[in-house]
Amino acid sequence: MSVTCSKAHVVLLSSPGIGHLSPIVELAKRLALDHNLTATIITFFDRSSDIQQSMFSSLPIGVSTVCLPPISLDDLPTNTHIISRLSIMISRSIPFLRQILLDLQIKNKRIAAYIIDLFGGDTICLARELGAPSYIFFTTNFFYLSFLLNLPTLCHEQHDNNPDSLLALPGCTPLYHNDFPQSAIDKKSDVFAWMIHHSKHHDKVDGIMVNSFEAMEGGAVIFLKERRNGKSPVLPIGPLTCVGGTEKGLAELNSCLQWLDQQPVQSVLFIAFGSGGTLSFEQTKEMALGLEMSGQRFLWVVRMPVDADRSAAYFSDHQGRNNLLGFLPQGFLEKTKEKGKVVASWGPQPKILSHHATGGFLSHCGWNSTLESIVNGVPMIAWPLYAEQAMNAVMLVEGAKVALRPARMKNDDVVRKDDIADVVKDLMEGERGKDVRRRMHDLKVAAQNAVKKEGSSTKTLAQMVNNWKTLAHN
Repeated sequence: MSVTCSKAHVVLLSSPGIGHLSPIVELAKRLALDHNLTATIITFFDRSSDIQQSMFSSLPIGVSTVCLPPISLDDLPTNTHIISRLSIMISRSIPFLRQILLDLQIKNKRIAAYIIDLFGGDTICLARELGAPSYIFFTTNFFYLSFLLNLPTLCHEQHDNNPDSLLALPGCTPLYHNDFPQSAIDKKSDVFAWMIHHSKHHDKVDGIMVNSFEAMEGGAVIFLKERRNGKSPVLPIGPLTCVGGTEKGLAELNSCLQWLDQQPVQSVLFIAFGSGGTLSFEQTKEMALGLEMSGQRFLWVVRMPVDADRSAAYFSDHQGRNNLLGFLPQGFLEKTKEKGKVVASWGPQPKILSHHATGGFLSHCGWNSTLESIVNGVPMIAWPLYAEQAMNAVMLVEGAKVALRPARMKNDDVVRKDDIADVVKDLMEGERGKDVRRRMHDLKVAAQNAVKKEGSSTKTLAQMVNNWKTLAHN
């Protein structure tokens, strides 16, 4: 795709994984469509690239993509943590990335901004070599950003080993040690060392854009925006969410939407765990039995269970083309066929959440999914699996109060069918469900206002883009 040299050009590097790529793509779209920039998205080779390619098919004119060559990780142990794997991938890609950036610099005269996500800090040196300003696009929220900015200090504190101790970050919901991100639990682990490493890059960039909005996290936004002493400015520019979804899986899309068309308004609970989340065999069985017991309508995107790793689908396709759903309890599909629909591995989530029949979302609390639920006003059941999802759940349940959580949901314990049935019924028809539904509606309105023409996030992004244009033309 050709790029117009007269326009300011930005380069965006996404970490491996669809969950990281999706908000980067949405930001590139906004920069091209709303601000008349051109952009190049640099991605990592993905063996399960059908979703990625479908995502790219909707890019507007002026946004191109470049794929880094495959990075070998064959020397790593098979149980290497996700964060360690993607951090090593990025580190090993630097020589290839340098050449790509040099080529783009020649083609576009000047790169107006170089944008990375949380894990791309090791590549900031390349932007400096080219004289381009660098920015982090923090694709989660201010709560997690606050945590990471404080991580070097937390590294030296001992009281947080007490599960009953509370971490009170300025403007944020208090956080128990058990709800820390997995990467911050074991201070002696390689993954903790990687997170400390990444956190130290945050004040070496020209700005940190955050995919959240002031009305969602007002206290944290105020505190972080007021940082001084050479700290990188922090800028709320969200919510940026996928609108309408991709063209992938037309058969599944049509099947889901046709089924939803036949259901009453706000009567269906949608269950999905993101692009990487998996449940164990036992938890999948309990989920099925709990949904059946609840008597509620549901649409469940089911992935093949994996006992060893809740993020097992992150670096693999797991599309389940040969998945006959034989791991579900015997008779479950037949017993629930009047009220439930089960689809294997993938569903058109943005379209499902925006459908009038969808009345609730049982989610892993990944930030992309959370924002999609918020912009559609769909109240949630929080079911965190890995990464910072437990923190997100705390903010949604205890802070914003737009989600419920199953009783007796502790660490790695299996949540039993009775608790699942209770929380599903509570969300869909109980008094607590009505309360979170009202609050979620208010949050939806606030999210819409933030990205209107004169909204706080829209003006923040526009001001930053104007600075880039000035730099490029000078």
